Amino acid sequence: MPYLFTHFKEKITPDGEQVYFSISRDGLNWEQVNGGNPILTSTMSQKGCRDIEIVRLHTGGFVILTTDLCIAYHFDENYNVDWKKMNSQGSKRLCMWKTDDLVNFSEQKLIYFGRDDFGCLWAPEVFFDEENEEYLIHWGSTVKEDNFTHMSIYCCTTKDFETFSEPKLYFTKENEILDSHIAKVGDTYHLFYKNSSNPPMNMHATSKNLYGPFEHDKDFEEYMAKEIPNPGSYEAPTTYTLPDGRWCLLLDFFGCAKEDMGYVPFVSSAPGDAALRKCDNMLSFPYGFKHGRVVEITDEEFERLKQ
Repeated sequence: MPYLFTHFKEKITPDGEQVYFSISRDGLNWEQVNGGNPILTSTMSQKGCRDIEIVRLHTGGFVILTTDLCIAYHFDENYNVDWKKMNSQGSKRLCMWKTDDLVNFSEQKLIYFGRDDFGCLWAPEVFFDEENEEYLIHWGSTVKEDNFTHMSIYCCTTKDFETFSEPKLYFTKENEILDSHIAKVGDTYHLFYKNSSNPPMNMHATSKNLYGPFEHDKDFEEYMAKEIPNPGSYEAPTTYTLPDGRWCLLLDFFGCAKEDMGYVPFVSSAPGDAALRKCDNMLSFPYGFKHGRVVEITDEEFERLKQ
């Protein structure tokens, strides 16, 4: 059961904020693709790709979506960033590519969802709604109505990634939230997301309905608060099932030097088991992976990417 990891790198140069691929046979030990060089490089708008998402279409092929942003172009002389400005004037579009074989790609396209009041559209992720045979795209945005001061999760749907429904609010709280990830196990939808405050850490909630309401997982919050040092320094959740049946949650750790940042694994006994425990030494990476998505691929796709 091979895997593909689509991600970017945290660097002080723009080449890090592009689309990278890495592959693994076991979901634990990863190797870089294309010599560790970008697979795709943005040439449009803000000329950067962050928060890389990939989805396998039920009709065949793949779609890649990314945040249209390059933080390296916004550094001051000390490599700091005005995040308040980014929240209100950051990415207004999403970048998109399509591919049938993970080697040849369509031209880059910028997606506009028909609303001018978003301050940013960050961290897109796609969930395939089998019941309605449509894709739910969800992402984090601030909006003009509250002066771009409150990040919430918004969404829209599409059947073909050509036309999209009008965006609407998907999930919000009194504090800002970001980096949503949805996984379905059995008849339960699992929502992972990042609380920006009160307390600042990753959260888990469940529902029997894709659109909620979601029930907060207090046990997961207590574990993160009591057992994980600096829980606010993790974000960008992604989950997948390991070959031995265990469930792996990856969280992007940024509480360190910029180019040392990367993902940390949390593992439980089976998909849907939210008793996820940190397992630092389980995974090996050739470099620090930043905000991406893990998907299963075929043996043929693995060999094609390896070559």
